[in-house]
Amino acid sequence: MTLLLLFIAYAIALAIALASAGHRTRTTPAPTGPRARPVRVLIVGATGGTGRQLVAQALERGYEVTALVRNPSRLHVDHPRLRLVQGDVLDELCVTTTMRGQEAVLSALGHRRYFSPTHILSEGTRNIVRAMELLGVRRLVCQTSLGIGGSAGRMGLYYTLFVIPVILPFYFWDKTRQERMIAASPLEWVIVRPGALTDGGKRGRVKQGRGVGNGLWTVRISRADVASFMLDQLETDAHLRTATGVSW
Repeated sequence: MTLLLLFIAYAIALAIALASAGHRTRTTPAPTGPRARPVRVLIVGATGGTGRQLVAQALERGYEVTALVRNPSRLHVDHPRLRLVQGDVLDELCVTTTMRGQEAVLSALGHRRYFSPTHILSEGTRNIVRAMELLGVRRLVCQTSLGIGGSAGRMGLYYTLFVIPVILPFYFWDKTRQERMIAASPLEWVIVRPGALTDGGKRGRVKQGRGVGNGLWTVRISRADVASFMLDQLETDAHLRTATGVSW
């Protein structure tokens, strides 16, 4: 019983720390209409679940897509408007070179190094932000997760008391650094915080905003719907410079 109480105390303390360390949106953007649509977009994390959806849906919408990938063989897409660049987001020169000529960036950066301290998300994002500032690329849409900053505790009890403290503490802590880095930049940024991700189909209608999530049960959303929402943020300022949750 003592061990259980200690573990619960640890999980609650971690949730409080993630709330404090992550970005908190304090203002609501003024409503705006459609914005000028970019043509050339860079997708980072294109071989992950959301990244593949971003590539496929961006091509469907008519974008010219550049995908920065470590292993091009993992992205089984052949399209005349798709350019694959083999490289590493942790290589600042590679990111800067790939950034040339782009008009917007979509980041679904992730990894599976869950059980040791990591800076992959924050360092990779730092390179993206620096390259964008250097080359005048303004719009950044980045996927993080519910459960940090203003959404701490809103992944449901299963995630708050087990998944995050046991499996993902280092991963989520790096996400807080990633969010703060984006929020401190002068870019036109949107942070997208999805609930638990699924491989289901696109429903096309999602809950969105700072109040998304639940303290008791797990909220979910498909990677297809997350990708669609992220692409929408290239064409609107409705969530400009905010961290917005998305779920079904």
